[in-house]
Amino acid sequence: MVKAIVEISEKGNRILNLIKAKFGLRTKSDALNKILEEYESELLEPGLKPEFIEEIKRVQEKDEFEEVKEFKKHYEIE
Repeated sequence: MVKAIVEISEKGNRILNLIKAKFGLRTKSDALNKILEEYESELLEPGLKPEFIEEIKRVQEKDEFEEVKEFKKHYEIE
């Protein structure tokens, strides 16, 4: 576990307290970790997630990729 000293605004402090209360968390560190988990799952691109990388490796191993020479024609795009 990494320890960090951070400065947050009054508004940020109130938000952390609201997150603590909403999810029944014990500390502001727990609240911050909850926010970061939500940020990761909702905002980061799938290409950055380890699960996505594992899925691509699985597909590659099974040779499930399909070669498309004429992308627009294959997917019926004008």
